[in-house]
Amino acid sequence: MAVIAVYSVKGGVGKSTLAAALAWSSATVSRRHTLLWDLDVQGAAAFLTGHERPHGKQAASIFSRETAPADLVRHTRWDRLDLLPADDSLREIDSLFARIGKKRRLARMTEALSRDYERIILDCPPVLNSLSDQVIRAADLIVVPLPPSPLSRRALTAIRDELVRNHKKHPPILPVLSMVDMRRTLHREAVAEANGWPVIPMSTHLEQMATRREPIGAFAPSSPAAQAMARVWTGIERKLCS
Repeated sequence: MAVIAVYSVKGGVGKSTLAAALAWSSATVSRRHTLLWDLDVQGAAAFLTGHERPHGKQAASIFSRETAPADLVRHTRWDRLDLLPADDSLREIDSLFARIGKKRRLARMTEALSRDYERIILDCPPVLNSLSDQVIRAADLIVVPLPPSPLSRRALTAIRDELVRNHKKHPPILPVLSMVDMRRTLHREAVAEANGWPVIPMSTHLEQMATRREPIGAFAPSSPAAQAMARVWTGIERKLCS
C-alpha cells in the first residue's frame, strides 16, 4: 500500500483536479483498489467523482475514532475506486488533533485501510497546520501542483521549509507544473527552469471535469491533458515500485 498526498499551501492550483485524475488512473489504468480521501472542507473530490457533498458532520469523527472510515466510504461508478468525502466537521480538525494529541493518527488509519486499498490518494487542504503535519507523516509521496508563476515557487519553498523544520524524515516531493499555456512567455520560461518536472497543459477538458463531474481520463483519454495526467501517474507508480 502507498499513500500519495496531493498538497499545496496555495489554493486554485488544480489540486483536486489532479487528485481525482490520479485516483482514477490508479483504479482504472493500474487496476489497483484505490481510495480517494478528501481532507479539504471544500469537498471538491466528491463533486469531481459525481457525488454530492455530505449533509452531516462525520468526517472529523473518523480521527477521534467515533466513526469507522468504512461507514463513510462511498463507491464510485468506476471499479476499484472508492471515495471518503469531506464535510464541514473538518473545519474543526486542528482543534481535534490538539485535543487527542496523536501525531500519527492519520498514518495509523491509512495503515489500517491497507487491508482494503493498495493506493490511498489524499486531497489535502491548502494549509500549514496540524493536519498538514499528519499528512506528511502518513504520505509515501507528496505531489505538489504548481501553476507556472513566481508565487507558486514561493509555495513550494514554504512546503520544503516546513519539511526541513519539523520533519527529520519526510517523504519525497514531486512538483507538477499545472495549467501551463506554452503560448505565454512566462510559462515557457517556467517549464525551461523546472528541471524535468511533469507538465499538465491548460485544457478545456480539465475545465469540463467540473461540469461532467468525472475525471478527465474517463471522458477524454486521448486529450493532451489526460495523456499528461497518465504520464504523471506512470511516473508515480514507477517511483513507488522502485
